[in-house]
Order: sequence, then C-alpha cells, then structure tokens
Amino acid sequence: MIYSKEVLKHFKSPHNYGKIENPDGLGVVGNMACGDEMFIYLKIKGDVIKSIKFETFGCVAAIATSSVVTDLVKGKTIKEALEVTKQDVINALGVLPPIKIHCSVLAIDALNEAIYNYYEKNGIIIPKEIEEKHKQIIKRKSCHS
Repeated sequence: MIYSKEVLKHFKSPHNYGKIENPDGLGVVGNMACGDEMFIYLKIKGDVIKSIKFETFGCVAAIATSSVVTDLVKGKTIKEALEVTKQDVINALGVLPPIKIHCSVLAIDALNEAIYNYYEKNGIIIPKEIEEKHKQIIKRKSCHS
C-alpha cells in the first residue's frame, strides 16, 4: 500500500503519543479483534483542550490519523474540536488510500467519545448532537463486535 509522505511522517514520529494520567475525558473506539483500537485522552481547562494524547494499536493509517487529530484540536475549544471532520483529517494527511478512510472515522469517533466522557464525568448536560454521535458510535461498535 502506498501512503503519502505526510501519513508516513505521522506514523514514524506520531505527535502527542502517550497516555494522560487521570484524564478529564477518555475516548475508546475500535476493537483489537477487528484490527484497530484507539484511545484519546483529554485535559480540558475551561472549555479549551489544553492537552491531548493518544494510544493507537493498529495500522499505519490508524496511527497517522490519531496523530493528526491531536494536532487539529489541541488548544481549540470543545466546540471547535467537534467541528473537525474525517475530511479535515484526510486533508491534513494529503491523502489516504480508499480502503483506509475508515481510520479517519475512527479517529474522529475517539475524539467525540472523549468529549462525551468529559461531559458525562463532570455532570455537564450533554448536547443533543454529541449524544446522537455517541449513539451512532455505539451502534457501529456493536456491529463490529
């Protein structure tokens, strides 16, 4: 499989790789039995993502998309982070092979789940659109289990 230089750069030297102890939000998506599993850890101050890290167990594209998502949302408000799309991830990487587009969806799903978890843990009313995304992610997850 041929990857862009940007994909290989993020795979070889991923940005923000690692774990945050006691994260404000944690998103977990994927399934090791199926291939890729992603963890996104958030530290939030006020409404701003001050720190974001990831652990991804999977292919080149899964690691690269996770790395790019952290770059795209670090320092952004939660609202701005929720506006990032799979196409933004793909554009930041130059291109992804069509068979690997699902990795960009997983990375966005992990981010959404981390934000959902942040709201839930802090007793913040979860906006309807975040609740709907969460339900869609859970539904997709059950289809792959």
